[in-house]
Amino acid sequence: QLQLVESGGGLVQPGGSLRLSCAASGFTLDYYAIGWFRQAPGKAREGVSCISSSGGSTNYAESAKGRFTISRDKAKNTVYLQMNSLKPEDTAIYYCARRFVGVVGMCNLNRDEYSLWGQGTQVTVSS
Repeated sequence: QLQLVESGGGLVQPGGSLRLSCAASGFTLDYYAIGWFRQAPGKAREGVSCISSSGGSTNYAESAKGRFTISRDKAKNTVYLQMNSLKPEDTAIYYCARRFVGVVGMCNLNRDEYSLWGQGTQVTVSS
């Protein structure tokens, strides 16, 4: 079964950190860019960060630059999103998704180009 499974969400105080994981099963991530997206209540789903199939290229939304870091572990077939200096406005459900790009494909934050989505993990930043 092809699926992406997110984990690592939770409740954290402002200024805290979380590391989200996106584990792929049923396929290899070698040919796919992976994006992290988030959706807050009443808002549209927005791109946060993405990583190319090789792991050599990344993109970040302005809101994530300098605070979030995306990485991938090919051996574990998993992509991570390290989130530091969290703010209340980071509160949302975080989803990962895949986009076929080939072995050396780049990534972008256009959610319409991603075809397989995980179930999401809740991140709540509150004191």
